[in-house]
Amino acid sequence: MTATYTFDVFTSLDGFSSYGEDGDWGGYWGKEGPEFLDHRLAQYRADQRLVLGATTWREFHRFLAADGAAGTLDPLNARMRDMPTTVVSTTLRAPLDWPDATLEHGDAVDVVARLKAESPVPLRSHGSLAMNRALMAAGLVDLVQVTVFPVITGRTGTDPVFAGAADFDLDLVSSTTFDGRVQELVYRPTLHG
Repeated sequence: MTATYTFDVFTSLDGFSSYGEDGDWGGYWGKEGPEFLDHRLAQYRADQRLVLGATTWREFHRFLAADGAAGTLDPLNARMRDMPTTVVSTTLRAPLDWPDATLEHGDAVDVVARLKAESPVPLRSHGSLAMNRALMAAGLVDLVQVTVFPVITGRTGTDPVFAGAADFDLDLVSSTTFDGRVQELVYRPTLHG
């Protein structure tokens, strides 16, 4: 039995996963609410392993390690920082300054294929766009969980979520609205053609 791999990503309605320095949105584009935050914390409390690419790990480390040392992390970010994590990189060197991180060198497709075969718990990746696009193309992503925030970031948006991705057919597994404005869509992807 292989572990389920979920590509978990946040996006604006126009498909950007982040915004540039000239944006003034704040975290979650300022649209998070109590229902959404409670749901996310419940998702991340479940036994699972986080899988991150080097770029996303560096971003998480910059935000979460500093706040964590000061004891100012909210429960969701504290859980994300403390959960078992595999970081896939060809550039980072051990040891990583992260509570429960394992550094894996090599191609993400090979690393995740092995993790799926060996892991006793589900795998989840948040962000890590380039890595997850490659994993989708290799057929290793079981679920794509897209959380759509009610914003259009045409001027400030950066990092298009699926830019350069292969073509996929998507089967809707679930859709949920939180706080009357944030939409979570979970799909099962199949390479098109």
